[in-house]
Amino acid sequence: MINKQEIIDRFISYVTVDTEADPNSETTPSSAKQWDLARALTKELIAIGMKDVTIDNNAYIMATLPSNVDHKVPAIGFISHFDTTPDFTGANVKPQIIEDYDGKDIVLNAEEDIILSPDYFEDLLLYKGQTIITTDGTTLLGADDKAGIAEIITAMKYLIDHPEIKHGDIKVGFTPDEEIGRGAHKFDVEKFGADWAYTMDGSQIGELEYENFNAAGAVVTIKGKIVHPGYAKGKMVNSMYIATEFINSLPRLETPEHTEGYEGFFHLCAINGEVDKTTLEYIIRDHDKEHFEARKEVMQKLAFELNSQYEREVITIDIKDQYFNMKEKVEPVIHIVDIAEEAMKQLDIKPLIKAIRGGTDGSQLSYMGLPCPNIFAGGHNFHGRYEYVPVESMIKATEVICKIAELTAEKYKK
Repeated sequence: MINKQEIIDRFISYVTVDTEADPNSETTPSSAKQWDLARALTKELIAIGMKDVTIDNNAYIMATLPSNVDHKVPAIGFISHFDTTPDFTGANVKPQIIEDYDGKDIVLNAEEDIILSPDYFEDLLLYKGQTIITTDGTTLLGADDKAGIAEIITAMKYLIDHPEIKHGDIKVGFTPDEEIGRGAHKFDVEKFGADWAYTMDGSQIGELEYENFNAAGAVVTIKGKIVHPGYAKGKMVNSMYIATEFINSLPRLETPEHTEGYEGFFHLCAINGEVDKTTLEYIIRDHDKEHFEARKEVMQKLAFELNSQYEREVITIDIKDQYFNMKEKVEPVIHIVDIAEEAMKQLDIKPLIKAIRGGTDGSQLSYMGLPCPNIFAGGHNFHGRYEYVPVESMIKATEVICKIAELTAEKYKK
């Protein structure tokens, strides 16, 4: 049995360390404060008895739990990221532990009247009677993906303490900067040494994912002309008005708040505008590769049309691909998904096999030669003040890790 208090204490020790990533930084990790948790995790891996524990100059952490069987078993890996999103502050996280959740509203912050309610977040009712860890309403929690790290380390300690559970080599990897799309950029797949891996970076209990968005980022720059407003007739060109034209010309219902499942979108993330210059930052997402390419083309054509209308280049677009759908790389080795699915079934967890409306380190790693499906870590409402994680889901995720290791060893037994 996984010790409940142990995983709670481990998780809280991680989320109270601020590891917010910085998309405007060119370093790896993007924020110096990520080193604080990275170094602590390295020490912890050594302390529990992991072997070949390393941390490189970019804060990528790797470790091995050696095989305890005498037959050849593929090396498998488990990966999570220790940074948190810049979408919402991760400084001074004050977790709240709700024992035996009664299915009613949870007051996160009475002073600011911040309520986590099942009337709005219906998934809360799935966890009635369980222990839930929430924020105090002023920060995110960081279960994305410190829950995954807590589960991996707890699982490794459990396997070390229970050698009767047979397994092959298990590789562990923790990465920086996943939340800004760079988590796998400097990951040394050859050094890691796994035949395949799993990211513990999903949400609801049971999630098992091997499809994700194709993703790109777009920066749209609109140039205007600033002159004194009292003498502006026929001379001023207000870049913010042109930006509004651009925004309104994209399909209004193809945005995150109007899409689900396999539906892609354009997402306007940020605007920085003055008369002389306005910058729009978008992300482009679609599971279908052809639709993904078409979305990029839509934005390019729109810029061309507006430039033609204004008879000069008022708009430029810089589009950069970020990651691609891992399905192409995982389907040829679908047995790695089958093993995870069987592990869940043996633990009485209903597998929820679906496409990720996002991406993980695993999507990039799959294209780097390390097929890497994604497994639930248990958290909900990531990237904001309403984030929470049921402790029982974290325990189940830990058990899944152990069971996958056991089933893999059994599968390859002569």
